[in-house]
Amino acid sequence: MPTLPWVTPNPTPPHGQAFVMASRFEVRTLKDVPRFFLKSLAAWKQVRSAPGAFGASLIAQPAKRVFFTLSAWESRDALYAYARTEPHRGIMTGLRATMRTATFTFWEVPVEGLPISWDEAKRRIAEEARKDQS
Repeated sequence: MPTLPWVTPNPTPPHGQAFVMASRFEVRTLKDVPRFFLKSLAAWKQVRSAPGAFGASLIAQPAKRVFFTLSAWESRDALYAYARTEPHRGIMTGLRATMRTATFTFWEVPVEGLPISWDEAKRRIAEEARKDQS
């Protein structure tokens, strides 16, 4: 599946910082892929209208059982408010048992640096995964 391109739900201010989150999820089996993918689309729809969301993108690699997310927010609080709101909250708890691994990384960038490249996001995810393993 191709990458769902960066969408910009809310305009960014001319200056300031964005709070960025990148994640990598690997589901346990290929049987888990369709359910995870469908739930991802529901979360994708939610983020497209989420208050404080400056942008988001998604990569699905179904044959590898891997999904990546990348999003930018006006603040940590805006991201956490989104995560606590349905349907995202129910999706997180409902899919927990299907996860083999999950890696999250967070950082801040000037809003002028948006959108974040996938190369940068994957580099940071890999770095975080290495830290988690040690």
